[in-house]
Amino acid sequence: MSSTTITRREFLKIAGASLGALAVGQMLPIKVAEAARRAGMLDINGNGYIPTMCEMCVWRCGVRAKVKDGRVVKLEGNPEHPHSLGHLCARGQSGLMNTYDPDRVLTPLIRVGQRGEGKFREASWEEALDLAASKMQEIKDKYGPEAMVFSSTHNLSQVQFENLLNAYGSPNYGTQRSLCFNAMIVANQMTYGLEEPFRNYDGLKYLILTGRNLMEAISTSETSILSHAIDKGLKVVYIDPRFTKTAAKATDWCAIRPGTDLAFHLALLNVIISEDRYNHDFVEKYTVGFDQLAAEVENYTPEWAAPITDIKADVIRRIAREFSDAAPYAMAHNGWRTSNFENSFQTQRAIACLNALVGNWGIHLLPAAAEGAGLGAPPQPPYPRASAMRLDGVPWKYPLVPFKLGVFQELRDAIIAEQPYKAHGWFIARQNPVQSLPDRNKTLAAMSKMDFIAVVDIFLNDTAWFADVVLPEASYLERYDPLNVVGDLAFIRQPVIQPQGEAKSALWIYKELGKRLGLEDYFQYIDEEDYLRQQLAPLGMTLEEVRQKGYARLSGGSDEVEFTWNTPSGKVELFSGTLDNAGFNALPTWEEPPRPSAGKFYLLTGKVGRHTQFGTQNNQLLRKYQDEPRLWMNPVSAKALGLQDNDLVKVTSAVGEVNIQLWVTQAIRSDCVYLTPGYGHLSKGLTTGYGVGASDSVLHVTFTDPISGSQALTQTFVSVTAA
Repeated sequence: MSSTTITRREFLKIAGASLGALAVGQMLPIKVAEAARRAGMLDINGNGYIPTMCEMCVWRCGVRAKVKDGRVVKLEGNPEHPHSLGHLCARGQSGLMNTYDPDRVLTPLIRVGQRGEGKFREASWEEALDLAASKMQEIKDKYGPEAMVFSSTHNLSQVQFENLLNAYGSPNYGTQRSLCFNAMIVANQMTYGLEEPFRNYDGLKYLILTGRNLMEAISTSETSILSHAIDKGLKVVYIDPRFTKTAAKATDWCAIRPGTDLAFHLALLNVIISEDRYNHDFVEKYTVGFDQLAAEVENYTPEWAAPITDIKADVIRRIAREFSDAAPYAMAHNGWRTSNFENSFQTQRAIACLNALVGNWGIHLLPAAAEGAGLGAPPQPPYPRASAMRLDGVPWKYPLVPFKLGVFQELRDAIIAEQPYKAHGWFIARQNPVQSLPDRNKTLAAMSKMDFIAVVDIFLNDTAWFADVVLPEASYLERYDPLNVVGDLAFIRQPVIQPQGEAKSALWIYKELGKRLGLEDYFQYIDEEDYLRQQLAPLGMTLEEVRQKGYARLSGGSDEVEFTWNTPSGKVELFSGTLDNAGFNALPTWEEPPRPSAGKFYLLTGKVGRHTQFGTQNNQLLRKYQDEPRLWMNPVSAKALGLQDNDLVKVTSAVGEVNIQLWVTQAIRSDCVYLTPGYGHLSKGLTTGYGVGASDSVLHVTFTDPISGSQALTQTFVSVTAA
């Protein structure tokens, strides 16, 4: 079916018809149907709604799957889930297309051609798992478990992915976190002793967003809450070199020079401290290092910051005063990426210190519950000790980066260099490093060094295209996953249709692979339902009850906010002794970012509301309503280069080049260009997404923050010429 001609009627045919060509079993899982009928969600004819959770992004909104005549025909937001609040975004509503996509991999595949040829044969699960286990065991026996690399994007089954990794004994774990928010997490840990506080918008009067494009982000409930807060009078200052949908809703849009977010926030700290606008009571009781911070920021005046940031000094001073006047009902959002430079860690530190100075803890910043808190789990024997050095440099090169975060781009580079040792295998689940890592050619070079690659996914994505074995996972509408805790509720993802073809849940795949590797003691659950029952055991609720309601209520905790932090001092550390002991700047300190030379541009990246990173560009519904991606450029720059709107241009960086059409727009600084991520797919198995747009990963140069390990995408500079 053409991605440019699909109609609503055609989609409903895809979603609701027999789909014989796809070998779709449309009967509802019997236990799910029985529970739904008992709860009054399905009538005698099998029509009604079944609760589950979305997985079109990591926000995992609550879903009510509409069932008619034994088929799922529509997805709606669950009003009882705090993330969906009764609504679903465009991606969530397109989830049926994700499940019913003709490109789905529905049986295990084994490569028969050269890597990258896309030649596979179908195989049974027995053969595919036996092959994967034998190759993994062979690598372990010959080279040690460290020679096998594991990588996965955050998901509910990740706990069992990590169980497989740890039981196997490899220290090498690649996650998406260093590609996204390592700087934020490590900065929060150094300041607050926690990864990311919960943000409360109730009563908020003033908000500073630094590169956090919430109106197009995956945090859909936060987007909705922000919209309502703006309706009630919330002032929003948005810092971004690009005019996004969030900028359109902001009170102030500051088109900052890329890489200078740190200077802006240091100047805010200067004004608030020098004009005695900070919360003395909070600072004295709950922080350490104020005097050192005051001395550090003394010279970071708005007049100093203005020529660096391209934001006028009086604007910076006004924002600082308005922000402190609104305290404690003011918040500087610490985002996920900020400016995407190597100094982003210190930017995040400055933001954390700014929040501390206005004393908004317990009002707008609150402690977040630990993932899986309050639930049971299958018993686990001790893991074997991983004695080998990690390839990504944690902790021997990056002493402050938590093991579970890692530095993915450095892991990839170590594979290429074969230092400190050679890797031989790669097990990848729900991840597409060919698209997500900077400098695609490096990633392909790393994959070419592997003796064996296995991929778990529902599609033949760009990484699976180069795999030796592809293990087809059931889609989120076809499987169970571990429970997801949101607040004091644990929500269930349950199958609302039978898995298509031979697709299986990740819980099943990891258990079966573990058995073949002699690791069955680490997977002490009979099946997916037994796993969930073990999670529910402490709550005194049955799986049947949770199927009906869609969630379980956890034991009630205290509503009081604790003013204690998991730092060495037990307080908010404006001056971080941990950073100091590690040889890094213990205070937010100015670090001059590089600038592009004459004739070159900062390459910006960022989210769009209709897509999730690199995983939804093949969705026919989303593709239908998304314009062809183009390179953003300011009219002044385009005129200087003799370029016009819709011209085909060549974009060149130090590591690659792409051709793409131009969009000339006032919505971006003249020293910047912007390319929407997620396009330019290599895999011909993605028939809708293949050949559409250009990949930013081809252009991005690999830069890594030495403290947090976060990649610095915007430090890539490009030239643009007529193609």
